[in-house]
Amino acid sequence: MSPQPDSVWVGIRRSAIFMLLLCSGIAVLLSVMDRSSFSVNLIYSFAIGLCCWLIIDGGRHGTAHLLNRLRRARGQTASVHRGFPGWGWMVPVMLLGMTLGPMAGTAIADLITGNSSLGMRQWGSPSTRVTIVVSVLGTLVSVFVLTMAERLSNARAQAEASQRAAAENQLKLLESQLEPHMLFNTLANLRVLIGLDPPKAQAMLDQLIGFLRGTLGASRVSQHPLRVEFARLADYLALLKVRMGDRLQVQFDLPAALADAPVAPLLLQPLVENSIKHGLEPKVSGGRIAVSARQDGAHLLLCVRDTGRGLSAAASEGTRFGLQQVRDRLSALYGDAARFELSPVDDAEGGTLATVRIPLKTPTD
Repeated sequence: MSPQPDSVWVGIRRSAIFMLLLCSGIAVLLSVMDRSSFSVNLIYSFAIGLCCWLIIDGGRHGTAHLLNRLRRARGQTASVHRGFPGWGWMVPVMLLGMTLGPMAGTAIADLITGNSSLGMRQWGSPSTRVTIVVSVLGTLVSVFVLTMAERLSNARAQAEASQRAAAENQLKLLESQLEPHMLFNTLANLRVLIGLDPPKAQAMLDQLIGFLRGTLGASRVSQHPLRVEFARLADYLALLKVRMGDRLQVQFDLPAALADAPVAPLLLQPLVENSIKHGLEPKVSGGRIAVSARQDGAHLLLCVRDTGRGLSAAASEGTRFGLQQVRDRLSALYGDAARFELSPVDDAEGGTLATVRIPLKTPTD
């Protein structure tokens, strides 16, 4: 996984801030130890520390980048982590920084302060030795800590990417299982109707062709507007109404403000199919199915209510494949942010209410 430019600069800024704080702390420590000038110690600490950091940090990033470019040039997949070319390369880079950093930093500080007593001519001075040793050791520790932090951050990012890929693959598998399940039930009903009422079977077949034509595009995208989901449900229920006739009454309630809210395709279709198969179809008089949407704070509530036989009558029937599909898809798409409930309706009409609660997103989210 290639790093985003923003994440690279965030890491560099974080390293620079860390180094500035470290160098300031070293200057305070040196001033307390030898009662010397804080400003002079600060200049030398900053110069030595930043030179060491620039050589080591720039060296490790540059080496990792070059190694990845060489692998790509050879037709191989880039596998070197950003900012960590491996300890085989890190050790020479750190040794180079420890050697050149103090020399360059001391020379720069001498030029700034105009004081050569801490410079190249008096390396044996206790103050010089303490300044160099503490600055170098502090720089090495900070580079090591920041390198390990970046490696952990990269590992977490890769793990999250793998989890997202696994969830997307699981979702595609669930959708591929859902479509044949719906077709199997519809074709089974069509087969029965052919023997009982051929004209109705022909009309049902025409509706099925229209339904599949409209659903084909929607089932191949990750999300579509809620109005499209309702339109597909209307097609599906029109298909079933050919067979059930006046025994099936349909009601839709989609507020205009929610029409463009993005949802996963075929999210409600298993709930509608479950209401028909286990609630309304076995009931001699049929009944009504109502599909509605409403906003509840930051969430979208999608409800499928039927006036069929209710949960108790249908508890032992069917495999409940469609309901499990809904639960699995919600888990893959939204994790713990989604809820699915199936409950009896306690009113004069009775029946079952299926409620899906998901985060409400705008089309641009």
